[in-house]
Amino acid sequence: MKEALYYEGCGEDIVCKLCPHACIIKEGKRGVCQTRHNTNRRLYALNYAQLTSYGLDRMEKKPLYHFYPGSSILSIGTWGCNFSCRFCQNHGISKDNPQAAHLPPEAALKLAIDTCSQKNVGIAYTYSEPLVWFEYILDTVRLVHQSGLKNVLVTNGFINKEPLIELLPYIDAMNIDVKAFNNDFYRDICSGSLREVMQTVEEAARTCHVEITTLLVPGLNDNLHEIDNLASWIKSIDENIPLHFSRYFPKYKMHLEPTPLETLEEAAKIAGKYLNYVYVGNVSGNRVNTYCPSCNLLLIDRLNFKSVLTDANKCPQCGFDIKITGTTAI
Repeated sequence: MKEALYYEGCGEDIVCKLCPHACIIKEGKRGVCQTRHNTNRRLYALNYAQLTSYGLDRMEKKPLYHFYPGSSILSIGTWGCNFSCRFCQNHGISKDNPQAAHLPPEAALKLAIDTCSQKNVGIAYTYSEPLVWFEYILDTVRLVHQSGLKNVLVTNGFINKEPLIELLPYIDAMNIDVKAFNNDFYRDICSGSLREVMQTVEEAARTCHVEITTLLVPGLNDNLHEIDNLASWIKSIDENIPLHFSRYFPKYKMHLEPTPLETLEEAAKIAGKYLNYVYVGNVSGNRVNTYCPSCNLLLIDRLNFKSVLTDANKCPQCGFDIKITGTTAI
């Protein structure tokens, strides 16, 4: 355990200030995320340096398509989450307390450095919700940043502004799940709220590379008007932010039919009216490829691992500047 950051006392109770839930945690109890515990009127992070999953992944698996394409990233995760998504893909670690290994920040950095020969560019904090691993991540990203490697967050974005601002100077890229563009979905399906996630996207886009993922769940967040509003909002931030639509499959407590392919195609078509880069995941086909927004030339073929981008990340046919952070290893 390590004493948590961002909390304040309230008599015998403690108010956690890490995320918008603002849990009032009584002595001997935990907050919604299950990772923060009131012990003798102090709040402790129970998951500090506790590792439940790790692996060397392709960057595109995060998914990050415009951040060092074709490179690898050391992915690590812990347990706990401040959402309760009924379709959770990682409920085995986000909702349970699985067996965990001990991985101090220094050991995480060493592991990242040791895998640099395999095209690894840094560490991604992922699998469960990394923001409830806040104290550990803050200690680790500082070391990784100092080493010259990259830090990536794959997150639901549900965090208060003050801790986010403390973290952002060390973060190079984020993939943020925008679960839906309606608050009823957030409240009823995820036990969260949309407004704070929108604020995280807007704040992060000012300082680091951002991509957005939305899992389309049939009948719940796939309304085409809602998708239009989502894409329009992203454009108001930056039309070059990549948007990934992901196909839903039955999981955890939700057992609807998988998202129809027609829905995904229509969503991508609508979003493409606003955004330069729209992708579809969990399906086969060329919706994972990058095309020039100006002349439609195939630039990055992720099915055959080919790229024709110039060294300056420009389209070789028309010279259009393709918004990619870092070098392309494909």
